[in-house]
Amino acid sequence: MVHRQRHVGGAGGVSGAGGVVAAAAVTVVFGLMAVTSGCSPLGAAADGSGAGDPADVVRRSADAVVRAGSSKASTSMEMASGGTRVTIRGTGVYDFERQLGQFQVVLPQDPAGKDEHRPITELMAAGALYMKNRGAGVPADKWVRIETRSLSDGNLVTGGATDPLAAAELLRGARKVGFVGEERVGGVDVRHYRGVIDLRAAARAASAGQRGALGVAAAKGFSKGSVPFDVYLDDEGRVRKLRQRFAVADANVASTTLLYAFGASAKVRLPAEKDIYAGKIAGP
Repeated sequence: MVHRQRHVGGAGGVSGAGGVVAAAAVTVVFGLMAVTSGCSPLGAAADGSGAGDPADVVRRSADAVVRAGSSKASTSMEMASGGTRVTIRGTGVYDFERQLGQFQVVLPQDPAGKDEHRPITELMAAGALYMKNRGAGVPADKWVRIETRSLSDGNLVTGGATDPLAAAELLRGARKVGFVGEERVGGVDVRHYRGVIDLRAAARAASAGQRGALGVAAAKGFSKGSVPFDVYLDDEGRVRKLRQRFAVADANVASTTLLYAFGASAKVRLPAEKDIYAGKIAGP
């Protein structure tokens, strides 16, 4: 099947066939297979090892990340179905103040062990996801722009790499939080917390740039209104590792985000209008 995309905007505009393009994007990553993943039980609550009330500490971590300005990041998304498990990995940088990120996302190999897909370059912006090497009839030098509000999960799952700021913003809705213990992540001493995110509360408390997409995710993106999580915070309250488990229909997706090298250069430029594809998007 072939759909015609009507383009009505440049780097800051909105694709007129956002729903069609979004559906095609879902086919690239989320359509690989039905997914399942286990969920860890909530650990015993503790006093936060002197860091304060665990729930308050976790809810403030998004602000601590934004104050850091930028960081390098890596992501992984674990999916399984029918006894087959796949992991989609991404690496890149994120500017938390400008709400812009750039990632290289590597899709799984085919069963024969050969590379089946070229890495997809993703640019994450407030309200939009840009994808290059999208395939499905899109020229290699062109970008596809997707409005994140058109994605039922707010791009927490669909793109194959959870937006690091969106992941951190979800923690504003943390509930039933317990302190697990002190550990080390990437050579850094951290405090490990475990709890559950109330999606609607997170959407209400999110920053302006993330509120719309998270509101959509809270309303219809997942089969449950809550997201179990494990987060590891450093001495400055910044997220170093965050694992979230999303229920999608009758399946689960486990997304892990690692943040490191805070303050690293994160020069992200959105595509010019002439570089955004306005032609035919091949669907399933």
